[in-house]
Amino acid sequence: METGIDGKVVAITGGFGSLGMATAALLIERGARVALIGRGAVPDPLPTGVADALNLGGVDLSDLHAAQQAMNAINDRLGRLDAVLNMAGAFRWETVADGDPATWDLMFAVNVKTALNASKAALPHLLRAGAGRIVNLGAGAALKAGLGMGAYAASKSGVARLTEALAEELKDQGVTVNAILPSIIDTPQNRRDMPDADFTRWVQPREIAALIAYLLSADAQAITGASIPVNGRV
Repeated sequence: METGIDGKVVAITGGFGSLGMATAALLIERGARVALIGRGAVPDPLPTGVADALNLGGVDLSDLHAAQQAMNAINDRLGRLDAVLNMAGAFRWETVADGDPATWDLMFAVNVKTALNASKAALPHLLRAGAGRIVNLGAGAALKAGLGMGAYAASKSGVARLTEALAEELKDQGVTVNAILPSIIDTPQNRRDMPDADFTRWVQPREIAALIAYLLSADAQAITGASIPVNGRV
């Protein structure tokens, strides 16, 4: 079945997380070739469905040189690079009154700078691909911060502004740049952190992956600079 992403080479940062793995599995099902990039070691064993992925562990994307090495390695080993999904990130909950200002530095380093560096490192390859794609993982909190979410929300707002600026920069060069803004994703970590929540209202990783697959396809060529809410029933 033609899906619009057959044969495309897709790099996923934060690839060893729950969303990264779910997205990789769906994209591989639909014919893409996937490279997973993570700061930690490559999981052993890998989940079913991602055994064919190229795995790059120990990559600190807050360092531009490391990001460039990773993207160059993907291009060299898989022959091209068509898309980057910036999923690397972290979350911290703390109030301004009781929190540490260093948390703001951490959130911007992990949530914004990694997306910046991965995108910048991938650009030469995406431009050669002719119809490159960048999809950034934002958050619903980018639109309105909740209690204790100042640093996280500000950093995710930064991801949205990066998305818009880069989309403008690349709109005449065939590369689209978009962000998705999930509410709460149904992951094992979120279930542990919020054990009394109604998990059925949360967004499933595979639902986000399906939206990403669409944004990677030729059908989405006219969509760029968008921040797309994915709320489930939250």
